Amino acid sequence: MSDPRTAAGDESLRTLGSRPPFYRDATVVRWIAQVGALALVLGALWFLAAEAGDSLRASGAQIDFDFISEHIGIKVGSGIDTSPDTGGRALFVGMVNTIRMAAAGIALASVIGVLVGLARLSSNWPVRRLAGMYVESLRNIPLLVQILVYAAVLTALPNVSFGMGPIPGWVHLSNKGLSVPRVFVADGFYQWAVILVIGAVVARIVFRRLATRREMTGEQTQAGAWATGTIAAFAIVGWFVHPIFGWLGSPIRSLSDAVGKIPQGVVQLAAAVIAAAVAVWWIRKFLASRRTPAGLTRLTDDDWFRMIFAVITAGIVVFLFAVLWPGLSSWIVNSSSDGLGVLADKFGNGRTGQPIDAMRPDIVQPGHFANYGPAGLNLSTGFAAVYFGVVFYTSTFIAEIVRGGILAVPKGQNEAAEALGLRRSTTLRRVILPQALRVILPPVGNQYLNLTKNTSLAIAVGYSDLVQIGQTVYNQTGKTLQVVAVWMLFYLACSLTISVVVNFFNIRLRIVER
Repeated sequence: MSDPRTAAGDESLRTLGSRPPFYRDATVVRWIAQVGALALVLGALWFLAAEAGDSLRASGAQIDFDFISEHIGIKVGSGIDTSPDTGGRALFVGMVNTIRMAAAGIALASVIGVLVGLARLSSNWPVRRLAGMYVESLRNIPLLVQILVYAAVLTALPNVSFGMGPIPGWVHLSNKGLSVPRVFVADGFYQWAVILVIGAVVARIVFRRLATRREMTGEQTQAGAWATGTIAAFAIVGWFVHPIFGWLGSPIRSLSDAVGKIPQGVVQLAAAVIAAAVAVWWIRKFLASRRTPAGLTRLTDDDWFRMIFAVITAGIVVFLFAVLWPGLSSWIVNSSSDGLGVLADKFGNGRTGQPIDAMRPDIVQPGHFANYGPAGLNLSTGFAAVYFGVVFYTSTFIAEIVRGGILAVPKGQNEAAEALGLRRSTTLRRVILPQALRVILPPVGNQYLNLTKNTSLAIAVGYSDLVQIGQTVYNQTGKTLQVVAVWMLFYLACSLTISVVVNFFNIRLRIVER
């Protein structure tokens, strides 16, 4: 006969080991709260959008996007198309102008910021003081004021004339802006790019083999130097033999025609298969991360919810392509076919010239007044004012971020490098900066976002960026809300793109712990 106390103890142990009701399970409650909050926010947005739409329709305001495909009769001061035939084309020109300024500004602001940040830590007193004056003066002056000052200085310069400088034939500066030598992609670039891709693959193989031999034997194989030399050899040889890849135009054209004939249902099926495959791949990778030498560890409720969420995401993608937005499949087919057709044109029609070419700026006088010719890289007064403003202003913040990142590296790292007899430049390049980049990258990414958004101040000096062209479009069409929505989506896309790129390198530089 069993002891009642023992039976009662076993019952209490079973009670303690049993799971609580789902409404008291912390993991379940947390996920229900998150999903409920998301549904509440989406529902509120849907309700507000519906109410706003009803109010606009009741007031007679149009909320369609027909202006994108209609001729609105506006002119653009500068860009890839100064006489766009539709409102959508005009906005696209503004997007290209904004991206050009942002990309060029990020590149130059990064270089200046790094140099000024290093100068702020220099042991040379005049250099350190000049760098400090640069930072403290420019970052405390509002950006709009700086842009207006640069524009005023440029417009006060003399008119364009033959033989003008400051470096005649190379750099021309006048009230029309700045004209400098232009380096551009020539006819043979895409054939040459094929050879560069092949060279990059070969260089990667060479690097991995030499790096593996170095790890196995300890021999100094100079893997990086050999890989760089391999790419350089392919580039030099390809400069002369690149026309041999001109035949690629025909198969790419055939591929473009084949893609254009793909039915919409095939794209929807492919999207469903890809979404399911990605979900399965993620779940398998997730389970592999939970596997130990003894086998698969016990999955928590959080783990199960993550896998369920991956499946739901795949289902949303399928629903988007099949039901919510079936026209997206046709857009993908048409855009892919057009893109391949443009690429095919880059290889055909006798494009056998040199891959890259350059031209010096010139001055022409077609009428009574001289002006910059098409040979050089011409920066209009508005573009130059905004460009110099965002570059110099952003570079001051990048300089401080670089200085702080270097100071964040432990002092012992510098002392250890000095004890090994490394030169200061080698210490900075090999020891300090690689460690400082982990601290520098996140805030520098924020400055890149700020620079991109600050280009919207171009409207103050009349440069044709997206905001200025958008304002003209909604003045002509009355579609203010639609244009503002395009602005929001464009700057959101730019912000997300910059964030993804910066986060990619940030993850690559993080310290991997055991």
